[in-house]
Amino acid sequence: MSHFTDKVAVVTGAGSGIGRALSVELARRGARLAISDVDPHGLAETEALVKQAGAEVKADHLDVAQRELVLAYADEVVAHFGTVNLVFNNAGIAFTGSVEEMSFKDIDRVMDVDFWGVVNGTKAFLPHLVESGDGHVINISSIFGLFSVPSQSAYNAAKFAVRGFTESLRQEMALGDRPVKVTCVHPGGIKTNIARNSEQVESRDHDKLASSFDKMARTSPEKAAEVILKGVEKDKARVLIGADAWVLDKFVRLTGAGYQRAISAVSRRSGL
Repeated sequence: MSHFTDKVAVVTGAGSGIGRALSVELARRGARLAISDVDPHGLAETEALVKQAGAEVKADHLDVAQRELVLAYADEVVAHFGTVNLVFNNAGIAFTGSVEEMSFKDIDRVMDVDFWGVVNGTKAFLPHLVESGDGHVINISSIFGLFSVPSQSAYNAAKFAVRGFTESLRQEMALGDRPVKVTCVHPGGIKTNIARNSEQVESRDHDKLASSFDKMARTSPEKAAEVILKGVEKDKARVLIGADAWVLDKFVRLTGAGYQRAISAVSRRSGL
């Protein structure tokens, strides 16, 4: 018996990366899964892996930015399983470009998925989590929710917003004696396809950006999933993933706003 045995877990962005790794690991630990993604092929692959692990799974195409669809999806999941215990709001996208270069549409899309997607998932499932008497919301932010870097203003804004939203929710659940725990996750460089699947303004070299990210990504999605689930088991308020996340978090704490000079210098040298 594990902490997750017979629990119903919802995982968005389950078609690849951390979402897929979380889904498979939860299945191995005895959970029942409701997984979703906008990529039907990736979702089908994850569904097959979850079934191979012996878990019951409900797989659905879902765009987390579409609020009404997310609300309806939450009701469908509860109708299927009878309850929901854990929600991993993991779906996310990236976009590279300066504030001057990006259009409003570029910024809106990142915020719609990375921030509002988290809000939509949280709001849609929260009443069901409360009703379960044993709920847990796990929202995936980023190390870019701890500090900012040039060319990622929209992503930074979304991930900082996820952090603030999630930390406030945790306090509210505790103050209201609600049976829902809340965890905010800050992954560092994870070996996923987020950089290769991301978009950028025309002046940026996609292959160069993806290659630079690949060099910084040291942690596997499987390791990230293990760290996240360990944090959930311990009801941690904040989970940092990867040595880079730990080091950079401490660096920002020590230097305050001074970290911006160091990050800018690195960015200038790398040409990103």
